[in-house]
Amino acid sequence: MAGSNIEGTSAQALRRDPYEVLSVSRDSSDQEIKTAYRKLALKYHPDKNANNPEASELFKEVAYSYSILSDPEKRRQYDNSGFEALDTEGMDMEIDLSNLGTVNTVFAALFSKLGVPIKTTISANVLEEALNGTVTVRPLPIGTSVSGKVEKQCAHFFGVTISDEQAESGIVVRATSAAQSKFKLLYFEQDLNAGYGLALQEDSEKTGKITSAGMYFLHFQVYRMDSTVNALAMAKDPEAAFFKRLEGLQPCEVSQLKAGTHIFAVYGDNFFKPATYMIEALCAKTYEDTTTKLKDIEAQILRKRSELRQFETEYRKALARFQEVTNRYTQEKQSVDEMLKHRDSIHSSFTVARTVAFPTGSGYFSNGSSSKFTAEDNKSETSPGDEGSSDSKDKSSKKKWFNLNLKGSDKK
Repeated sequence: MAGSNIEGTSAQALRRDPYEVLSVSRDSSDQEIKTAYRKLALKYHPDKNANNPEASELFKEVAYSYSILSDPEKRRQYDNSGFEALDTEGMDMEIDLSNLGTVNTVFAALFSKLGVPIKTTISANVLEEALNGTVTVRPLPIGTSVSGKVEKQCAHFFGVTISDEQAESGIVVRATSAAQSKFKLLYFEQDLNAGYGLALQEDSEKTGKITSAGMYFLHFQVYRMDSTVNALAMAKDPEAAFFKRLEGLQPCEVSQLKAGTHIFAVYGDNFFKPATYMIEALCAKTYEDTTTKLKDIEAQILRKRSELRQFETEYRKALARFQEVTNRYTQEKQSVDEMLKHRDSIHSSFTVARTVAFPTGSGYFSNGSSSKFTAEDNKSETSPGDEGSSDSKDKSSKKKWFNLNLKGSDKK
């Protein structure tokens, strides 16, 4: 046990500062951190470094550092107290399906089927082709939808061209799958080298009988739900699941688009088979009421998250107090039962009955209870022999009454 503790401590000491790993400053924005991560992840991606074990370790380090700095709460905890403030067992890690192997892919698919959220990376080949500008981009006009089927770890790219008026009103891009396929909705920004760099990523979530993912560029802060946040911590403490449910809300880095053509993609994230999908682009001008409702509900959810954080503290205190009172209830009940039992024992001591030792064969029953015989009882009880002598006396008297002395009377 001691050896494992030392090993864990030394491993923790060897960790590098996440800011140093990603080559960003402590005051870097979320977008700057994301951009740095994407570049390093692409550089050290296992797909591009199959024969370089060192690159694989660096890729894991980059992914681990990003999992800290991309989460506002974990970043705050690290800035205040370092690695010690983080629950390393609950850290979310991304896996690369293209480099996972058949057996491990089966296990990952099984866990995903059981409801365990598994984060996956985007294939390095897809990211590299996008950066090189060698991908095929199909048009997706505003107000239309396109259906398709994309192979696993591959992507279909679409170009959405918007006008100034549409950009001002707001744009929504959504993808759904009636077959409940797993996919990612991606947004790319134009790179300086005429390529496309990944800027936003939304994993599909099951909503009712379909899976869906959406991006909302509506000129106000919209949040996405990351279901993997604190998933392991919630498994350890089921009561925490409710309070942590809204902690998965993460602000989207881009809230508006400028006029021009923007690149989106649907990435197949199934473990074994292609993903079927339908993607559509909408202008929010024809959905003004819906946009207002979304803005209102986002604000309500944020307020509720703040309230739940405070309520969790109150709940924990009340729960501890309840446990304390419950334990006292058990103790008090046991104490009362014992006192009443002792009281009954004292009551039973008030009795005239005394235990007297009699020799064997006396009037005591075999079960220890005694029977007192009085003189009256002895008088009332006669033996069969006594009854016989009484009958003989009666017979003799009767005999004398009938037996007249006839001889004496004759003499007279």
